[in-house]
This record gives sequence, C-alpha cells and structure tokens, in this order.
Amino acid sequence: MDEAYHVPPGTRVYAIGDIHGRLDLLDRLLGHIAEDIGLAPAGRVVVVFLGDLIDRGADSRAVIERVIAGPPRDGPLAASRYVSLRGNHEDILLQFLADFSVGPRWFRNGGLEAVRSYVGEVDAHLAHDYPRLQKMLYRALPTHHLRFLSSIPAWHQEGDYLFVHAGIRPGIHLERQDPYDLMWIREPFLSARETLPKMVVHGHTVVNEPEVRHNRIGIDTGAYRTGRLTALVLDGAGRRFLST
Repeated sequence: MDEAYHVPPGTRVYAIGDIHGRLDLLDRLLGHIAEDIGLAPAGRVVVVFLGDLIDRGADSRAVIERVIAGPPRDGPLAASRYVSLRGNHEDILLQFLADFSVGPRWFRNGGLEAVRSYVGEVDAHLAHDYPRLQKMLYRALPTHHLRFLSSIPAWHQEGDYLFVHAGIRPGIHLERQDPYDLMWIREPFLSARETLPKMVVHGHTVVNEPEVRHNRIGIDTGAYRTGRLTALVLDGAGRRFLST
C-alpha cells in the first residue's frame, strides 16, 4: 500500500473492470459489494465501471440496462453513485452505427455478440451483411441506451486516483489527453516508469491477477473467458480487491 494516494475523506470507491456482457458476473460482484458495504458502511460510496460493458459475452444489452438503472432502491448500495466510463468496445459500437465498414474489425472482437443481444439470432449469412446489421442494430437500440453510450465520459477522478478504461499518454496533461488514448492505449502507458499525475486505475489489458504498479493499477482479469470479474476497493489510503 502506498500511503501517498488517497480517495476523499469518507469516500469508498469500488472500481469494476471489463464486464464484456457477463451480466451473471456483474450481479454477483455487485452482491459482494453490497455485502462489503453492509459489513462496513461508508459515508459516500462511488461505483466506477471502467468501460467495456459490452461484446464477447451474451448479455451486453442487459449489462447496459443494469448500469443505466443505477443503484438499487434499497439495501447497502441504495445511496451509492454509479459512474460509467467509455471503453474501446463502446467506442467501436458507436463507430459502427455511423460507418458499417468498421463491422469486420468490431466483429473480430466480439461485436456480433452485442448485436445479437439487441436483434436476436443472426445466421451465418447475415453475420457478414454489415449494412443490414447496422440498420437492424440502430432500430433495436433503445433510445436511452444510445443516449447513455453517446454521453458517458472517458475519465473520472476521486482524490489522488484517475479512472480510465485503457490508460493515459505519459507526459501529456490530463486536460490535453486524446480521448482515443484513454479508451485504446497500451504502450507507452503500460511500460511507463515515471510517476504520473494521478494513480491511474484502468482495465483494457487482461492480467491474470490485479496488477499494482507504482503509477497504475490494472484490474481487467478477463471476465468474459475466466469468470473472474474484479473490483478495486479504495478507502482512505487503503486498497483491496473483490472478485467473483
């Protein structure tokens, strides 16, 4: 634990890594978080979703709906605040709605599963008809889902911590960061040795176990294929992890 980094007094943050359509794991992890709050209540609770809610798993639509719905009306999570960040998979879905030519790249990375969650079964022939699938997805996507996907921010701060999906470009002030980097970057961020303006909490790059470095914490534990969805818990200067 590096006591140089704190979240605001009275605040507890639960940062959740890449979900990728695994509603089952999200519900299980939110249950663990509720239990954790019940055991040790906090004055202010913030749940940060680090992006990549969608693709690969079977329940992209349901995951988005769960996050949009916000905290439950009762129970330990009722008074919490949900903050969702845009990942590269949300970004490419929006690109596809504007330009079907990105379809092959998106579908190679699990996009077809997200489309199926909205439009239903897609046969082998239709799976390559990107213009038609674009129209089908646009018609099937609820207005409040499109509004949500179009408006979620690329970063969030709590005290000495910066939350993004992929990382930041070293040497560039936060206000001048390219949103593309915040959603897509790997290098030179992952190998950066210098101290960054904030401790960066990110997903995007799969690790077997949460990766804690002196300047960043990576928590994408590959939930869609490993069954392990991870949350980083920050309370004062403390850090710990919850997982499914």
